[in-house]
Formats: sequence, structure tokens, C-alpha cells
Amino acid sequence: MLLAIDCGNTNTVFSIWNGSEFICTMRTSTHHARTADAYFTWFSTLLNHYGIDPDITDVIISSTVPRVVFNLRVFADRFFGCRPLVVGKPECSLPHEPRVDEGTQVGPDRLVNTAGAYDRFGGNLIVVDFGTATTFDVVDYDGAYVGGLIAPGVNLSLEALHSAAAALPHVDISKPQRVVGTNTVACMQSGVFWGYVGVVKECCARIKGERGREMKIIGTGGLAPLFADTEELFDEVEDDLTMHGLTVIHAYNKETA
Repeated sequence: MLLAIDCGNTNTVFSIWNGSEFICTMRTSTHHARTADAYFTWFSTLLNHYGIDPDITDVIISSTVPRVVFNLRVFADRFFGCRPLVVGKPECSLPHEPRVDEGTQVGPDRLVNTAGAYDRFGGNLIVVDFGTATTFDVVDYDGAYVGGLIAPGVNLSLEALHSAAAALPHVDISKPQRVVGTNTVACMQSGVFWGYVGVVKECCARIKGERGREMKIIGTGGLAPLFADTEELFDEVEDDLTMHGLTVIHAYNKETA
């Protein structure tokens, strides 16, 4: 079985792939000081809780936090006896190489999203990922990542408001009942929610205009479902796009080994 690990700036997700479906997905906070032993203690405790005893033979890692990769490598080697594939490293091949400025290092999460989206929907895509940052990934006809945009994440924007303005409270994102808020919390929620609806619509429209074609828009990330029912922002919403992309890249490396 394959253990796919997606390490983001806020959370790290572990999913077990049996070749046809994910049989278990677990999430923990990202912390660069967490050791391989600590990962295994957490991981094995949850597996016991769910009554799962997987035979993990392969591990693939995507990490936007370079400092955690070493301990995840040790985790894979020590407890599963395998050398993990790490997306973005020379030994990990991609189904389609990105076409960007020479010397540019593309984030592993964007490479994985591109691979997963192309496998499911073909090319000519815009992938909007609501993570710590809100990213827009442009996938060409042949599946190559050809660039995109990076904007502050939704929760990051709310946290910035709270941190920088003493009178503003911490609030959670939700779809407001009305555009015009009648209290501070409602005003903040409306400003961020409708502001990001505008960000998605405007950025996608400009990408399409610059490329001179219609493109399918795919939403992913934790907050994508919240925005999905608003003004038909997305053609498709895929909750597991990143994890699916990891299985695609792993399979490609197995085939070409």
C-alpha cells in the first residue's frame, strides 16, 4: 500500500491508498520539530483506533515546509523500510514538466495539484486551491504547469485583520446572510467572503483573457466547498485533488523506474 503525505504550512495530511481507493485519511498540525518517532506514535495510535493494519510498502511526500522533510524521510525509512519519493526532488519524476522561467522552483503542492487535475479533467484548467495561501495554477493542454497566481489565504486575511487592528476580534469565515453587515463580526465576514469571491472571479477572468480561451475551473482545499455554491465560481470541486495527484506521480515513477 502507498502512504501519501501532504505537508502544508498549517496541516499535514496522511492518506493510505490501497491501489483503488483511500482507506484512511488522518490530519495533524504541521510542526517542524516533530520527530520520526512522534509521527509514528501518532500515526499508529490512530490506526489502532480505526482498526486498520495496512501493509505500507511505499511512501510519497509533498511538502511546502522544507524543514519537516528530513523527519518524514526518517519516519518512512525507520518504520516502513522504504525510501520515500519527495515531490520536487530530482529523483521524483513528473508526468509533465512545468514550463516556467528558468531557475524557478515551483511549489510541490502546485505540481501535485496539476498532476491530479490533469489526470481527472484533462488540460486547459485553472486550479484554485484554498490553503494557507490561495493559489491559482494554470494547466496547459498537455498537462504542464505553466504558471499562476498566489494570493493571501482566507484565514490568513482574517488573522491579519485581527492581529493588526486592536479593535477587531478573531472570527471564522462563513457565508454571510447579507452583504452589508450590521455588526463588527458580520462586517468582517462579509468583507473577506465577498472579497474572495471577487478575487476568484477576477483572477480567473483575467487568466482566460490573457490565454484567449475558455478554461475549466477546479476548486480544491478546505474552504472550496464554502465558496462552491456562490455564483458558480467552479466547474468542479475536488476535496482530495492533492492526494490524488500524489498517487498519480507515484504511479508514474513506478512505471518509468
